[in-house]
Amino acid sequence: MWTPPRLRTREWMFIPFGGGTPLRHKSFSDMNGVRRFICERPQHSCFYSTAYWKKPHELKMADKDWLGADLIFDLDGDHLPGVTDKDFPTMIEVIQEQAWSLWNDFLEPDFGFDEDYLQVTFSGHRGFHLHYRDPKFFHLDSEARRELVSHIRGEGVEVSDLLERSRNPNATGWAKRVASGIDSVVNKLDSIHEGDTKLLRTMTAGLQEMMDREGIKGLRGKASVEKLAELMQTESRRNRVLGGRITALNNHALLFQNLIRADSSVVLGSAGETDEVVTIDTRRQIRWPGSLHGKSGMRVTEFPLSRLDPDSSNSFDCLSEGIALSRDEIVRVEMVVDDAIARFDNRIIDASSGEIIEIHEAGATFLVLKGWARLVK
Repeated sequence: MWTPPRLRTREWMFIPFGGGTPLRHKSFSDMNGVRRFICERPQHSCFYSTAYWKKPHELKMADKDWLGADLIFDLDGDHLPGVTDKDFPTMIEVIQEQAWSLWNDFLEPDFGFDEDYLQVTFSGHRGFHLHYRDPKFFHLDSEARRELVSHIRGEGVEVSDLLERSRNPNATGWAKRVASGIDSVVNKLDSIHEGDTKLLRTMTAGLQEMMDREGIKGLRGKASVEKLAELMQTESRRNRVLGGRITALNNHALLFQNLIRADSSVVLGSAGETDEVVTIDTRRQIRWPGSLHGKSGMRVTEFPLSRLDPDSSNSFDCLSEGIALSRDEIVRVEMVVDDAIARFDNRIIDASSGEIIEIHEAGATFLVLKGWARLVK
């Protein structure tokens, strides 16, 4: 069993089967105690605190005496604009790209994070967790952690102020992102002009989510993005934009700048209970690696950072390596929803409501827990 560092300072939380009241304020001196507890009282889900406490067993938070906390980045595909978990393989593919970008484009180059302090896990359901345990960051308060999130999201970044720096081949940080973002957005606008309606929906949803979060006014609809795509087809205007002269777009210049920011940032949540909350909350609970996720039946799985890279020849495949239950026993399920797509190893499930599917226990568990199927005899 994987052991959280500084085990004695962690609070544990367990959610029982049947949706009962979570069991909080548990602490253990060693993993044998955790094992005994779970064997005696099997649980639906297992969590441990990201915080370190002097007295983790105390019932009142004020009495626990906070000592510090890990820095956690929780990337969940449920928060991706324009992406639905009913196309589960695509959602996982996109969120893995986001998780790799978070490390490769932000945490390591911008903040100097060291891989030696990093733990990467598949959440067991819709995303990935990056646990960072450099002692220098243990005592960061919520406001300091919020500043990290704001930088990653590009909040407050003025693209127009970075255009000159972005032309420098040695540009770093958001200046470098603006340079690559101009090319990326222009290419995507070309695809939209050629009729890529899916990209139009995704791009517009990301733009609107960012503008709503930051309270930004201005052009944001599909029609405005389509008009911008049309404007970009004029060769002289296009060349000026690619050269960093965005004012060539006139009243669509601000829309183009906002698209760059939305395209270059990493999604760390939307409204309500968000992934941002996980990062800034210094008293958070996180799923225990090695446990099963109660909404999928898949294992919370640790793996090396190098395998987070989706372009790696040995990239982590959570829809194969995250499977924990039996692949041997075959059961029958009836699909109860339309348009739901799943994958288990190399098998794609793309069936309509009412169809009967024979699949292994692990796949059946996933489909039933997702509410996409029911067991049949």
